[in-house]
Amino acid sequence: MGDGGFWHNGLSSGVANAVYNKSNNVILIVDNYYSAATGGQDVLSSRAINPQRRTNSPIADAVRGVGVEWIRKISNTYDVSRMKSVFREALTSQEPGPKVIVASSECMLNRQRREKPARREAIKRGERVSRMRFGVDEDVCTGDHACIRLSGCPSLTVKQSADPLKEDPVASIDSSCVGCGNCGEVADAAVLCPSFYRAEIIDNPTWGERLLSGLRAHLIGFMQRRRERGRVIAAEITG
Repeated sequence: MGDGGFWHNGLSSGVANAVYNKSNNVILIVDNYYSAATGGQDVLSSRAINPQRRTNSPIADAVRGVGVEWIRKISNTYDVSRMKSVFREALTSQEPGPKVIVASSECMLNRQRREKPARREAIKRGERVSRMRFGVDEDVCTGDHACIRLSGCPSLTVKQSADPLKEDPVASIDSSCVGCGNCGEVADAAVLCPSFYRAEIIDNPTWGERLLSGLRAHLIGFMQRRRERGRVIAAEITG
Protein backbone atom coordinates (compact mmCIF):
# COMPACT_ATOMS: atom_id res chain seq x y z
CA MET A 1 0.00 0.00 0.00
CA GLY A 2 1.06 3.59 -0.54
CA ASP A 3 1.59 6.01 2.31
CA GLY A 4 -1.52 7.99 1.38
CA GLY A 5 -3.65 4.84 1.42
CA PHE A 6 -1.94 3.72 4.61
CA TRP A 7 -3.07 6.83 6.50
CA HIS A 8 -6.48 6.83 4.81
CA ASN A 9 -7.52 3.35 5.96
CA GLY A 10 -4.60 0.96 5.54
CA LEU A 11 -3.42 1.28 9.13
CA SER A 12 -6.72 -0.04 10.49
CA SER A 13 -8.08 -2.26 7.72
CA GLY A 14 -4.72 -3.64 6.61
CA VAL A 15 -2.05 -3.56 9.30
CA ALA A 16 -4.17 -3.63 12.49
CA ASN A 17 -6.41 -6.27 10.95
CA ALA A 18 -3.36 -8.46 10.20
CA VAL A 19 -2.16 -8.05 13.79
CA TYR A 20 -5.62 -8.87 15.20
CA ASN A 21 -5.94 -12.03 13.09
CA LYS A 22 -2.27 -13.01 13.63
CA SER A 23 -1.76 -13.11 9.87
CA ASN A 24 1.63 -14.38 8.80
CA ASN A 25 1.90 -12.05 5.79
CA VAL A 26 4.24 -9.40 4.39
CA ILE A 27 2.99 -5.82 4.07
CA LEU A 28 4.98 -3.36 1.93
CA ILE A 29 4.28 0.32 2.56
CA VAL A 30 5.59 2.57 -0.22
CA ASP A 31 6.51 5.79 1.56
CA ASN A 32 7.05 8.42 -1.15
CA TYR A 33 6.29 11.39 1.16
CA TYR A 34 3.03 12.44 -0.55
CA SER A 35 -0.48 11.33 -1.41
CA ALA A 36 0.44 10.71 -5.04
CA ALA A 37 -2.97 9.41 -6.15
CA THR A 38 -4.69 12.73 -5.52
CA GLY A 39 -2.03 15.18 -6.66
CA GLY A 40 0.92 15.09 -4.27
CA GLN A 41 -0.60 16.54 -1.12
CA ASP A 42 1.18 16.19 2.22
CA VAL A 43 0.24 13.32 4.52
CA LEU A 44 1.09 12.61 8.17
CA SER A 45 4.46 11.09 7.26
CA SER A 46 5.53 13.77 4.73
CA ARG A 47 8.95 15.27 5.39
CA ALA A 48 7.83 18.79 4.52
CA ILE A 49 7.50 21.50 7.15
CA ASN A 50 3.82 22.40 6.83
CA PRO A 51 2.66 25.25 9.09
CA GLN A 52 -1.00 24.26 8.65
CA ARG A 53 -0.72 20.48 8.93
CA ARG A 54 0.95 17.90 11.17
CA THR A 55 3.71 16.12 9.24
CA ASN A 56 6.90 14.10 10.00
CA SER A 57 4.99 11.33 11.82
CA PRO A 58 6.93 8.07 11.13
CA ILE A 59 4.95 5.21 9.62
CA ALA A 60 7.08 2.72 11.54
CA ASP A 61 5.92 4.23 14.86
CA ALA A 62 2.29 3.93 13.79
CA VAL A 63 2.52 0.23 12.86
CA ARG A 64 4.48 -0.49 16.01
CA GLY A 65 1.69 1.19 17.94
CA VAL A 66 -0.91 -1.30 16.70
CA GLY A 67 1.23 -4.27 17.65
CA VAL A 68 3.57 -5.06 14.76
CA GLU A 69 6.87 -6.43 16.05
CA TRP A 70 8.71 -7.24 12.78
CA ILE A 71 9.45 -3.92 11.04
CA ARG A 72 12.16 -3.07 8.52
CA LYS A 73 12.84 0.40 7.12
CA ILE A 74 14.55 1.09 3.78
CA SER A 75 15.70 4.66 3.15
CA ASN A 76 16.60 4.24 -0.54
CA THR A 77 14.24 2.19 -2.69
CA TYR A 78 16.60 2.50 -5.68
CA ASP A 79 19.03 0.20 -3.86
CA VAL A 80 17.84 -3.00 -5.53
CA SER A 81 20.18 -5.35 -3.64
CA ARG A 82 19.00 -3.95 -0.30
CA MET A 83 15.35 -4.29 -1.33
CA LYS A 84 15.90 -7.90 -2.40
CA SER A 85 17.65 -8.71 0.86
CA VAL A 86 14.83 -7.32 3.01
CA PHE A 87 12.14 -9.09 0.97
CA ARG A 88 14.02 -12.37 1.29
CA GLU A 89 14.34 -11.87 5.03
CA ALA A 90 10.61 -11.13 5.37
CA LEU A 91 9.49 -14.08 3.27
CA THR A 92 11.71 -16.57 5.11
CA SER A 93 11.27 -15.27 8.66
CA GLN A 94 9.86 -17.76 11.18
CA GLU A 95 8.62 -14.99 13.46
CA PRO A 96 4.82 -15.12 13.79
CA GLY A 97 2.58 -12.23 12.84
CA PRO A 98 2.72 -9.71 9.98
CA LYS A 99 6.03 -8.42 8.64
CA VAL A 100 5.98 -4.76 7.65
CA ILE A 101 8.49 -3.18 5.27
CA VAL A 102 8.50 0.62 5.05
CA ALA A 103 10.25 1.56 1.78
CA SER A 104 10.99 5.29 1.73
CA SER A 105 12.12 7.40 -1.21
CA GLU A 106 10.70 10.75 -2.23
CA CYS A 107 8.40 10.74 -5.26
CA MET A 108 10.74 11.73 -8.10
CA LEU A 109 8.09 13.84 -9.83
CA ASN A 110 7.46 15.94 -6.73
CA ARG A 111 11.17 16.11 -6.03
CA GLN A 112 11.84 17.57 -9.48
CA ARG A 113 9.01 20.07 -9.03
CA ARG A 114 10.69 21.17 -5.82
CA GLU A 115 14.30 21.18 -6.98
CA LYS A 116 14.11 22.54 -10.54
CA PRO A 117 12.90 26.07 -9.63
CA ALA A 118 15.54 26.31 -6.89
CA ARG A 119 18.22 25.11 -9.33
CA ARG A 120 17.20 27.66 -11.97
CA GLU A 121 17.37 30.48 -9.44
CA ALA A 122 20.80 29.35 -8.26
CA ILE A 123 22.09 29.28 -11.85
CA LYS A 124 20.76 32.81 -12.44
CA ARG A 125 22.67 33.96 -9.36
CA GLY A 126 25.85 32.51 -10.84
CA GLU A 127 26.18 29.72 -8.28
CA ARG A 128 27.82 26.41 -9.13
CA VAL A 129 25.08 23.78 -9.60
CA SER A 130 25.63 20.12 -10.46
CA ARG A 131 23.25 17.33 -11.35
CA MET A 132 23.66 13.68 -12.31
CA ARG A 133 22.63 12.11 -15.59
CA PHE A 134 23.01 8.58 -16.92
CA GLY A 135 23.70 7.44 -20.44
CA VAL A 136 24.25 4.22 -22.39
CA ASP A 137 27.39 3.39 -24.36
CA GLU A 138 25.91 1.74 -27.44
CA ASP A 139 29.25 0.11 -28.27
CA VAL A 140 29.00 -1.87 -25.01
CA CYS A 141 25.22 -2.41 -24.86
CA THR A 142 24.29 -5.94 -25.97
CA GLY A 143 20.68 -5.04 -26.73
CA ASP A 144 19.12 -7.54 -24.31
CA HIS A 145 16.87 -4.74 -22.94
CA ALA A 146 16.81 -6.24 -19.43
CA CYS A 147 17.12 -2.73 -18.03
CA ILE A 148 13.94 -1.64 -19.81
CA ARG A 149 11.91 -4.75 -18.95
CA LEU A 150 12.71 -4.55 -15.25
CA SER A 151 12.76 -0.84 -14.44
CA GLY A 152 9.92 0.68 -16.45
CA CYS A 153 11.66 4.07 -16.34
CA PRO A 154 10.03 6.55 -18.79
CA SER A 155 13.46 8.00 -19.61
CA LEU A 156 14.75 4.64 -20.83
CA THR A 157 14.02 3.75 -24.44
CA VAL A 158 15.67 2.15 -27.47
CA LYS A 159 17.34 3.39 -30.62
CA GLN A 160 18.92 1.80 -33.65
CA SER A 161 22.62 1.12 -33.23
CA ALA A 162 25.13 2.73 -35.57
CA ASP A 163 26.99 -0.59 -35.63
CA PRO A 164 25.87 -2.50 -38.76
CA LEU A 165 26.66 -5.80 -37.00
CA LYS A 166 24.05 -5.10 -34.31
CA GLU A 167 20.63 -5.84 -35.73
CA ASP A 168 18.72 -5.27 -32.49
CA PRO A 169 18.21 -1.74 -31.16
CA VAL A 170 20.24 -0.70 -28.13
CA ALA A 171 19.09 0.98 -24.94
CA SER A 172 19.08 4.77 -24.80
CA ILE A 173 18.34 7.37 -22.11
CA ASP A 174 16.61 10.62 -23.10
CA SER A 175 16.91 14.10 -21.62
CA SER A 176 14.23 13.50 -18.96
CA CYS A 177 16.65 11.35 -16.93
CA VAL A 178 16.82 12.43 -13.27
CA GLY A 179 19.95 10.43 -12.39
CA CYS A 180 18.43 7.95 -9.94
CA GLY A 181 20.51 5.04 -11.31
CA ASN A 182 17.77 2.43 -11.05
CA CYS A 183 18.10 1.50 -14.72
CA GLY A 184 21.63 0.24 -14.20
CA GLU A 185 20.79 -1.34 -10.84
CA VAL A 186 18.25 -3.76 -12.32
CA ALA A 187 20.31 -4.71 -15.37
CA ASP A 188 22.36 -7.88 -14.92
CA ALA A 189 23.74 -8.90 -11.54
CA ALA A 190 26.25 -6.07 -11.45
CA VAL A 191 25.73 -2.97 -9.33
CA LEU A 192 25.60 -1.05 -12.57
CA CYS A 193 25.37 -2.58 -16.05
CA PRO A 194 28.71 -1.99 -17.86
CA SER A 195 26.98 -0.20 -20.73
CA PHE A 196 25.67 2.53 -18.42
CA TYR A 197 27.74 5.57 -17.53
CA ARG A 198 27.11 8.38 -15.09
CA ALA A 199 27.84 11.98 -15.98
CA GLU A 200 27.90 15.06 -13.79
CA ILE A 201 26.47 18.15 -15.50
CA ILE A 202 27.79 21.38 -13.97
CA ASP A 203 26.42 24.87 -14.47
CA ASN A 204 28.68 27.82 -13.63
CA PRO A 205 31.77 25.63 -13.14
CA THR A 206 34.86 26.87 -11.33
CA TRP A 207 38.00 27.81 -13.25
CA GLY A 208 39.64 24.58 -12.13
CA GLU A 209 36.76 22.53 -13.51
CA ARG A 210 36.93 24.44 -16.80
CA LEU A 211 40.65 23.71 -17.06
CA LEU A 212 40.18 20.03 -16.24
CA SER A 213 37.35 19.73 -18.77
CA GLY A 214 39.56 21.27 -21.47
CA LEU A 215 42.41 18.87 -20.69
CA ARG A 216 40.07 15.90 -20.80
CA ALA A 217 38.58 16.99 -24.13
CA HIS A 218 42.09 17.43 -25.58
CA LEU A 219 43.23 13.98 -24.37
CA ILE A 220 40.08 12.22 -25.57
CA GLY A 221 40.31 13.94 -28.96
CA PHE A 222 43.95 12.88 -29.30
CA MET A 223 43.11 9.25 -28.50
CA GLN A 224 40.17 9.24 -30.91
CA ARG A 225 42.30 10.61 -33.75
CA ARG A 226 45.01 8.03 -33.05
CA ARG A 227 42.43 5.23 -33.12
CA GLU A 228 41.07 6.44 -36.45
CA ARG A 229 44.59 6.55 -37.92
CA GLY A 230 45.09 2.98 -36.72
CA ARG A 231 41.89 1.88 -38.43
CA VAL A 232 42.96 3.49 -41.72
CA ILE A 233 46.36 1.73 -41.60
CA ALA A 234 44.72 -1.61 -40.81
CA ALA A 235 42.27 -1.15 -43.69
CA GLU A 236 45.13 -0.38 -46.11
CA ILE A 237 47.06 -3.48 -44.97
CA THR A 238 44.08 -5.82 -45.30
CA GLY A 239 43.07 -4.21 -48.60
